[in-house]
Amino acid sequence: MSVALGFERMVTAVPGPRSRAIHAKIARYEAQGVTYLSDTFPVVWSRAHGALVIDVDDNRYIDLTAAFGVANVGHTNERVAAAVGAQARDLIHGMGDVHPTEVKALLLERLAALAPGDLQKTYLTTGGAEAIEFALKTALLATGKSRFVAYRGGYHGLSLGTLEVIGIPKFRDPFAALIGERTTWLPFPDAGADVHAALAAARAALANDARVAAIVVEPIQGRGGVVVPPPGFLRGLRALCDARGVLLICDEIYTGFGRTGAMFACEHEAVVPDLLCIGKALAGGVPLAATIGRPAVMDAWPKSEGEALHTATFLGNPLACAAALATLDELARLDLIARVRDRAAEFAQRLERFAGHAEIVAIRGVGYLWALEFVSAAVAKRVVIDALARGVILLQSGPTGTSITLAPPLVIEADQLARALDLVESCLGAGAAR
Repeated sequence: MSVALGFERMVTAVPGPRSRAIHAKIARYEAQGVTYLSDTFPVVWSRAHGALVIDVDDNRYIDLTAAFGVANVGHTNERVAAAVGAQARDLIHGMGDVHPTEVKALLLERLAALAPGDLQKTYLTTGGAEAIEFALKTALLATGKSRFVAYRGGYHGLSLGTLEVIGIPKFRDPFAALIGERTTWLPFPDAGADVHAALAAARAALANDARVAAIVVEPIQGRGGVVVPPPGFLRGLRALCDARGVLLICDEIYTGFGRTGAMFACEHEAVVPDLLCIGKALAGGVPLAATIGRPAVMDAWPKSEGEALHTATFLGNPLACAAALATLDELARLDLIARVRDRAAEFAQRLERFAGHAEIVAIRGVGYLWALEFVSAAVAKRVVIDALARGVILLQSGPTGTSITLAPPLVIEADQLARALDLVESCLGAGAAR
């Protein structure tokens, strides 16, 4: 990638005139409460390649979000696009649970080979929330129990079923009347926490409620602000679940597929969950997620007699399955997991420079998943907006919006990442909170 093509290029004010015109259409026709629109945000995307995004006004940005962690193998990866195009010429849609396709079978086989330990059986979904819901249903069928232990700050999707275990109140509270309140909430420990105290809290929660079917946990909280637990936490949860006959559900929808320097973050502690939920980067941008489980757990579902108990029209969609196979091929061909491991220390060292800024109170992360914690949500929002005007796409995060997540495509070049971080740092201390 040449220098001329590899960095940001701003040709209009942000948002530009075409973006603003499209804002008006969205405001008029989209359900209220979905897309945030203002005079300074957002821009309207037109195309993207690798770690670069181009908007409808021809402004070019370096993406430090991987579009919610999706574009691990790069935006519009050419081999993934080719696989989707080839599949589209043959078969766009099948009948996933009635008349399945070969590409679905190939993906199921591939995921069984890829998953840790004895996770062998998969349910394919179109989004991460459904993968979590399927895991909750599976836990009920496998254990006969219907309560859960989950963590404050955890993010598992926004469907009605997932609200049962999401640990961010602003998403739960408006719909409290529809939630069963079957979850015991525990604080999620950060890297400096006492791992023994955190495990003692989980042990007490299980001892106090014999109706718990599963513990639901992210190995690293993503949307919650990239909170990394102390070493031994996940391994300790595994031991507690084994001792109490409780399932361990790991949500790796954000952390999977190389983001942390391992295929799955649970592998850093050699932990094999009973149910592993994946998505986002699985299919390179085509909607696809999955729940992979131990056969003994997944076989709690009764065999289909012609009408599945849990299914969807687009289950095992051929385009998504073809995209996933190509994405996994690219992850291996480009050796992206090793690339993250090799470059993670350099990323972390560069972020150390941010620690001297008064607006930043913490820096945390691992691999290519980091967060800057700011003194307030207003400051974090201002930095996101100022960075966009300079040509960098950032994502505000944390339960109250006080963090900014740095999760670039794994294919980002070293000079692109350095340039983007320089631009982000130039925003610190600039201007007043908006």
